[in-house]
Amino acid sequence: MSLTESQLLEAARDAAKLAYCPYSKFHVGAALIADGVLFSGCNVENASYGLTICAERVATFSALAAGKKRIEAIAVTCPDAALDAPMDYLMPCGACRQVLFEFGGPDLIVIVDRVGTMRLSELLPHAFKLL
Repeated sequence: MSLTESQLLEAARDAAKLAYCPYSKFHVGAALIADGVLFSGCNVENASYGLTICAERVATFSALAAGKKRIEAIAVTCPDAALDAPMDYLMPCGACRQVLFEFGGPDLIVIVDRVGTMRLSELLPHAFKLL
């Protein structure tokens, strides 16, 4: 499957509509391509905030659970962020960046809605790795 950046962003926007976020009221959606297949995810909150999971990790773990091994590109959107929100407010969190590094590597294409496209190495320049 070959999707354009805009198509991947649109899939992320659709995923954000499914978010379960009764506490923060902050919808997040992610869509990624892994081994040529589209996977999406949304944030899922829990009353015990530590059990909440981000959209990026939902999409990644869905791909892994389907037997995919390598993420090629990911798009992320935060439609509830104010139009004048700082760029940092729209970016994947540190935990998600580390998970994305594990399964996409430093050259993973990261598309952030209203920010632009970059390589993961720009977001996580000194990633932790054991191998």
